[in-house]
Amino acid sequence: MPEAVDFYTRESERYFQSTHTVDMEPLRARFLHRVGPEGRLLDAGCGSGRDTKAFLAQGYEVEAFDASPEMADLARVHTGIAIRVSSFLELVDVHRFDGIWACASLLHVKPSQQPEALARLHRALKPGGVLYASYKLGSGERTDAQGRHFTDADQDRLSQWVRDLQDAQLVDTWITGDARPGHSEQWLNALICKA
Repeated sequence: MPEAVDFYTRESERYFQSTHTVDMEPLRARFLHRVGPEGRLLDAGCGSGRDTKAFLAQGYEVEAFDASPEMADLARVHTGIAIRVSSFLELVDVHRFDGIWACASLLHVKPSQQPEALARLHRALKPGGVLYASYKLGSGERTDAQGRHFTDADQDRLSQWVRDLQDAQLVDTWITGDARPGHSEQWLNALICKA
């Protein structure tokens, strides 16, 4: 993940401009249907703060973090709330959130660290809470031309990472196209509920 943080540090303004207006409403709606009409949310790896801002506008109490200090600063300005500088593996919250939104962020965590990252997110959920996660569809890992590490996932791979989480159920997975103009990737979307 350090390589990804370096990229988002160098390219924070360009990345912000290319993502903060992307329409993610259909995905947020599917997630919020499971959360309910109110509650506390965590935007985990919030990037530009696009989704944090949308959740706040819908009346949710929202906390957010990003591993890049520069992205966190831009997200703070965009959303008007404090954004923690943190990684998934530093998350220590317990039973704090009704929903956790990890949109296109866990994909920078190495495969060997995915179970721990998911366990920390799962632990931070209240009983009955739901985690949304998205990955580029696939079963491998790679580093792109900018030096960012990517971990892809399909349903089988995600199921393996989730299977040892106590009281966790992978309740829904679906495939979507990339919502960004000019991008053709397919994405695995998942909802993981805590009993």
